[in-house]
Amino acid sequence: MASNQTSLNDAKFAFPINDVEQQATLEIETEDFDYSKRAQWLRAAVLGANDGLVSTASLMMGVGAVKQDIKVMILTGFAGLVAGACSMAIGEFVSVHSQLDIELAQMKRENERRNNGGKEEQEEGAKESLPNPLQAAAASALAFSVGALVPLLAASFIRGYKVRLGVVVAAVTLALMIFGWLGAVLGKAPAVRSSLRVLVGGWLAMAITFGLTKLIGSSGL
Repeated sequence: MASNQTSLNDAKFAFPINDVEQQATLEIETEDFDYSKRAQWLRAAVLGANDGLVSTASLMMGVGAVKQDIKVMILTGFAGLVAGACSMAIGEFVSVHSQLDIELAQMKRENERRNNGGKEEQEEGAKESLPNPLQAAAASALAFSVGALVPLLAASFIRGYKVRLGVVVAAVTLALMIFGWLGAVLGKAPAVRSSLRVLVGGWLAMAITFGLTKLIGSSGL
């Protein structure tokens, strides 16, 4: 009787421990799944915002190196916004659609090789976790436009040439730090290192564009 009671007590204590372990495992797996699912749109959104910010600001700084007219600067930035958003959307759509075709073909080959029952249900369930080309394209275009609006809005209300350039650089610097930090936090990466990397890259792009355009413009070409 004593041995039976001991085994029953052990069993009673064993089940809650197993339940806790299983619950913790499920939570870990859920977190991993959420981040893997988030990776596609996060990559498109963060890259789109950074590209829109840096490319548009660099274009405006390049034009500002040789032209002090605010209208020319704004029109250049707006043209860069529209062209860049369309380019990002088309490029992202083609890229993600190619990836989707490859994964669907691989999934079909695996299902035919296994020849399991309920193959159609398994395939439909797996398709739901695959990237969406339209969603990625829209995220890229929207994020690019949001990033490009930062230098455009910063330059729109400043008439003074030198002050305008300084305000654009300051606004872009702040936005680069925010985008770098946001991407690091959502992607569980080091925030300081990511922000500094994005910030230095943006500064270099603007400085190189400004310097080369100033050099070519001063040579009379």
